[in-house]
Amino acid sequence: MQEETGSVADAAPSGGKKAGRNTSGGRKGRKIPTVDAVVAKESAAPDAAAPQDERPAAAAVAEEGVDAAAAAPDGEDEMKKYQDDNNLKLFDEDAEAEEQARLDARRADMNLEGETALLETVLFLESEPQSAEVLAKITQLSEDVVSECLERLKEKYLSPDSGIELSQIIGGWMLVPKKECFELVKERYGKKNEGRLSKAAIETLSIIAYSQPITRAEIENYRHVNADNMMRILLDRKFIKEVGKKDVPGKPVLYGTTKEFLEFFHLQSIADLPQLDEKENERFVLAR
Repeated sequence: MQEETGSVADAAPSGGKKAGRNTSGGRKGRKIPTVDAVVAKESAAPDAAAPQDERPAAAAVAEEGVDAAAAAPDGEDEMKKYQDDNNLKLFDEDAEAEEQARLDARRADMNLEGETALLETVLFLESEPQSAEVLAKITQLSEDVVSECLERLKEKYLSPDSGIELSQIIGGWMLVPKKECFELVKERYGKKNEGRLSKAAIETLSIIAYSQPITRAEIENYRHVNADNMMRILLDRKFIKEVGKKDVPGKPVLYGTTKEFLEFFHLQSIADLPQLDEKENERFVLAR
């Protein structure tokens, strides 16, 4: 009995595995976990699983959040800017409409004196002659009213204490200094005026003005001197220009006066040039 008991006791620790296979049915007996192992596994499972299961979802949410954060503010900013721009445009349009309505109301309430003052303002600001039609468009007055205002201004500037006058030049109206006043200050304020032209240049300009269209050779035939220098000066000052070519051998260039010439001398047209006496007129004819 002692030997059998001893053999059993000796075999238990060393042959436990064999006993396990014999009592539990082979390999399945080795996979039965102990109580401690089960408890340890269950206590560790939530901590280990959470990062593995939740990390991809969290990453996806984070990526979506980044995309939304990147896209949404830009979209909102663009929309807000668009709305602000539209609101500003509408505000500007409303303000312009109100201002235009106010100006229209003022214009509607004008009497003839106010309309004359308005026309005078436009004439003062314009640097070139303007026709009655153009003045009507600028002032938004009828042409009949513009004509009446022009008559009032002409009468107003006839006063001896006025240094300007209303003059009709090449089909338009313009405010100009009175000749008797301008002569006293033309050395300071005259621009490209006849006082700054030499006698030869004035004579050449007169020939062209009274005989146009005229060729350079015809001018030289009248003056008996070379006209190249005088022609260059007059062309530079835009008092004359090429107006065509004469239908003769060589096709010489024809010259005539310009709009600037008429404006400077306060002429409506060439027909307003002072009349030549009979002797002077004969000289022009013979020169041609």
